[in-house]
Amino acid sequence: MVVNVNEVRYFEHDGLKLAYRDEGQGEPVLLIHGFASSGMVNWLNPGWIKTLTDAGYRAIAIDNRGHGRSDKPHDRELYYPSLMAADAIALLDHLNIDKAHVMGYSMGARISAFAALEHPKRVHSLVFGGLGIGMVTGAGDWDPIYDALLSEDVDSITHPRGLMFRKFADQTKSDRFALAACVITSKELIPAQAMAMISQPALVAVGTKDDIAGDAQDLADLMPNATAVDIPDRDHMLAVGDKVYKQAVLEFLKAHPID
Repeated sequence: MVVNVNEVRYFEHDGLKLAYRDEGQGEPVLLIHGFASSGMVNWLNPGWIKTLTDAGYRAIAIDNRGHGRSDKPHDRELYYPSLMAADAIALLDHLNIDKAHVMGYSMGARISAFAALEHPKRVHSLVFGGLGIGMVTGAGDWDPIYDALLSEDVDSITHPRGLMFRKFADQTKSDRFALAACVITSKELIPAQAMAMISQPALVAVGTKDDIAGDAQDLADLMPNATAVDIPDRDHMLAVGDKVYKQAVLEFLKAHPID
C-alpha cells in the first residue's frame, strides 16, 4: 500500500507534536502500537486499518512519543506508560471522542492498560495484543535491548533479542536514542491487584510462539471480564497481522458495542 503523507495528521500534547491517522466511520477504535514501531508499521501495513474500516469502525492510530512521525525526546523520564496513555486520551479529546475501544500491541497493550486504569470512563473495551502475564511479571531483561540500540557497531551485538530489536529499529528508520530512552521506563509493571480493577470487557491475544509476552490466559484470569485467544504458530513479530487475531478482534468488538 502506498502511504499518502497527507493521511498523517498532528496534534500537540504535553509540549510534544504527535502524529496520528484517522480513517473510516463508526465506533472509534484507538490503536496504540508497540515499542520501536509506529501506526504505519503496526496497523497500516499489516492491514489492520483496512480490516477495521471495512467492518464499519473508525480506526485511529497514534504514533507514540519517540516513534513514527511524532516528536522524539531523548529523556527517559518522558516515557512512562502513564504519560503515553495521557497522550492517547488527549488524542480522543482532540477528536471530540468521549469513549473508544482501545487496542494496543506489546508496549501499546501496557499503555492501554494504564489508560483503562487512569481514564476508565474513556475506555469502553480493551484488546491486549502481544502481551500476556508479562504485563504483571515482566517480559524479560530489556537492558541488552538498551545496549543494542546504542551500539555503534551492529555486528558486535551478540544478544539475540537485542539484535532483533536493533534490526527492527534500523529497518523502520527509528531514532535509536529516543528508543533507548523509552525502552526501560516504558516497561513499568502493573500489579495484579491493579489489573483486577480493569472491569471493561477485554481480549488478550498472544502468539503461541511468542517468547516475550507471557501467557495470555494468566493475564485474562486477573480481570473480571476478560477472555484469551491463542494466535497459532506466531511469534511476537509475526502475530501482529495474523488472520486469526483479526477475526477474534472483530468478533470481540461486535460483541461489545459502544452504547
